[in-house]
Amino acid sequence: MHLAVSLDIASAPGQAGLTFGEIAAFVRKTETARIDMVVISDSSPDGERSTSPFEATTLVAALATVTEKVGLIASASTIAHQPYNLARRFASLDIISHGRAGWNAAMAQAPGEAANFSRPDGFSNDDFRRRAQEYIGIVQGLWRGWDADALLFDKSGGRFHDPEKMHLLDHKGEFFSVRGPLNVARSPQDTPVLVLSGLSEADFDIASRTADVILFDERPAAESRARHDDFKRRVSACGRKPDAVKVLTNLSLTTDRINGLADRLEEAFHSKNCDGFNILMPTQLSVFDDFADRVLPDLRRRGLFREDYRGTTLRSHLGLAGGGDQ
Repeated sequence: MHLAVSLDIASAPGQAGLTFGEIAAFVRKTETARIDMVVISDSSPDGERSTSPFEATTLVAALATVTEKVGLIASASTIAHQPYNLARRFASLDIISHGRAGWNAAMAQAPGEAANFSRPDGFSNDDFRRRAQEYIGIVQGLWRGWDADALLFDKSGGRFHDPEKMHLLDHKGEFFSVRGPLNVARSPQDTPVLVLSGLSEADFDIASRTADVILFDERPAAESRARHDDFKRRVSACGRKPDAVKVLTNLSLTTDRINGLADRLEEAFHSKNCDGFNILMPTQLSVFDDFADRVLPDLRRRGLFREDYRGTTLRSHLGLAGGGDQ
C-alpha cells in the first residue's frame, strides 16, 4: 500500500504556529519511516482560524534541502495564482528537489478566498469547476512544453535548445490565455505529481483524465468500494491504465485509533477500496511516533508496506510512469 501524510501548517486559534525547525524535524521523521509523500497545506484566511507564517510552496523548497527521498506536495489554489506562474513554480520545485515535488489542487473553493484576489463574490460552483479544469490543463501543458532532451546548452554552437523539441501551448480558453513555453526544463521525474482533493462526483471525470493521485474522504466499506470501482472505470475510459491514478483514503490519526489500526488498514486495502492511505495529522505531531513505531512495523511484517523507497523520485515511490529511476 501507499502511505502519505497530510500536514496543515496553519495554526489553530489561540495556538502558536509550527516553526520551520519543527516542520523540518517532522518531515525527516516521515522520510525515516519511508512514507511516500507529505502533503503540506496552509489554509487561506477565512475568519475562523489563523494561518502559518509559511506559504506552502516556499516551505517545500526549504524542506527539499533538508530531505533526500520523501515526496513533497504543496497545496496551491487555482484562485490565488496565475497558471503560468504556478506551473513555473512547481517545475522549479521539482528540479530543486530532484524529482520529488507535487501540486495538491483542491477542487472545492475555500470560503472567502476569491475576495482576496479581486473576486469579492467568488465563483459559482459550475464556473469554479470549469475554470479549474482549464487551469489544470494549462499547467500540465506547460510542464510538457519541452521534450526531455530539448535543452542543449551548446555554448560553442550557440544553441540553447532544439526548436523542434519545444512546443508552444498557445492556449486561448474561456478563462485564460497563455502562450508558453515555460523557461524551466523537465525534471528528473518528467513532470511534478498532480494530487487532487476535495472531489465531488462531478469532478471525477476531470480527475480521471488529469490526476496522478486523488485523496478521498473515508466512507463505509461498501460505499468506498463502489466509489473506487467507479473512478477506476472512468480512468480506463480515458485510455489510461487503472493503476495510472493512485486512490488514497484520508484517515484521521489520533491516539485512540492506533490500537488495531493495522488490522483496519489491511482490511480496507484487501477489500480493494483504495491503493493506500493519506494520514491526516492532528496538531499533536508526536502521534506520528506511535504510528511509525507500532503500526508500520506491523504492516511490514504482513507484507503490506515496503521496507525502503523504490528509487529517488516521487513517481518511482508511487509506481507511476515517468519515475526516471524505476
